[in-house]
Amino acid sequence: MILDWVPGHFCRDEHGLLNFDGEELYGGIDHPNWGTKKFDFGRRAVKNFLVSNANFYFDYYHIDGIRVDGVTSILQLNFGIDGTPFRNQFDGTDDLNGIDFLKELNTVIFMRYPFALMAAEESTAWPLVTYPVDKGGLGFNFKWNMGWMNDTLSYISKNTFERRYFHDKITFSIHYAFSENFILPFSHDEVVHGKKNLIDKASGTYEEKFKNLKLMALYQMTHPGKKLNFMGNEIAQFVEWRYYEAVEWFLLGYPIHNAHHQFIKELNRLYMKEKALWKKDNTWDGFQWIDVDNSDQSIYSYVRKSGKDLCGVVLNFTNQHYEYYRIGVPESGDYEIILNSDNVDFSGTGQIERNDYKADPIELHGMKHSVEIKLPGLTGLIIKKKKSTKKRR
Repeated sequence: MILDWVPGHFCRDEHGLLNFDGEELYGGIDHPNWGTKKFDFGRRAVKNFLVSNANFYFDYYHIDGIRVDGVTSILQLNFGIDGTPFRNQFDGTDDLNGIDFLKELNTVIFMRYPFALMAAEESTAWPLVTYPVDKGGLGFNFKWNMGWMNDTLSYISKNTFERRYFHDKITFSIHYAFSENFILPFSHDEVVHGKKNLIDKASGTYEEKFKNLKLMALYQMTHPGKKLNFMGNEIAQFVEWRYYEAVEWFLLGYPIHNAHHQFIKELNRLYMKEKALWKKDNTWDGFQWIDVDNSDQSIYSYVRKSGKDLCGVVLNFTNQHYEYYRIGVPESGDYEIILNSDNVDFSGTGQIERNDYKADPIELHGMKHSVEIKLPGLTGLIIKKKKSTKKRR
């Protein structure tokens, strides 16, 4: 269980912390966007209260981790907003007390709970968020990848014929993917307050929305970084999350929702099985583009790898079908499709009749070998190199 914890600000309710004993004990400056008060991190009593509060949830409720909400507003006196007047003693906008608070928080939590997940919801390029405190970092072990999430959801909302003009929304995240320990989140924040649920964010017809959602899930699970999904995503629930209602499990009685659920189960099973998809998440050693520039067709292809384990990924983000589509592969040998989002078991068309392919000595995409496959529209594939069955003499 990961708790969404909000130490950056608090409500101005009279019954709360605003004027706890008749005057401001906890609050500092006003948040210009949220109508709340920012905690005064310069006060020892405020730091003690917040650090103790975090410890309380680990100690009594046995949570696994904390997502620290609004870290940008803790780090910066201007809340990440241009034009605000607040400055520190060096005439900068860094909240030096807020920075010290985050370092102290992470130091204390990891000292008492070494297993903890401490994730920063931080939306800027602030450096060393997931580096140890003694190495100059803030001490978190994960950072919410807000840029990846926003770019992905923006891209999937585009009509398929216009995605070619937004190709970099999928490719850009790799530029910084290895600068921090990232979590790729489709969290509660994306399915509330009129934002619509994930499937309803996707463009297209009713059936195409399901294809887009499977494609987006496959992209998330094969992109470097850890994964997080909020309940309801796995059954393609259309309504937003409502805290007063359960997940709409009755949707599994409908074949198309059940098929999506089966796809997510198989995707999760495959992710756990294939070390190439997760073992080298924080280094270029675990990722290689096959074709990064195919904006005309809105097709992306790349390799996830770990040692001798190789998994190729092909994502077709348009509804254009290709009877013959060739991609480069890093090694000779035999390959097989181990996951196909267009499989009939997942409510797909089942147009791919075979899963086994032999690499041809045809150079493509900077590689000495390639395979030719069939690629249906709005389809994602994972292709794995088979291990050699030859015995050593």
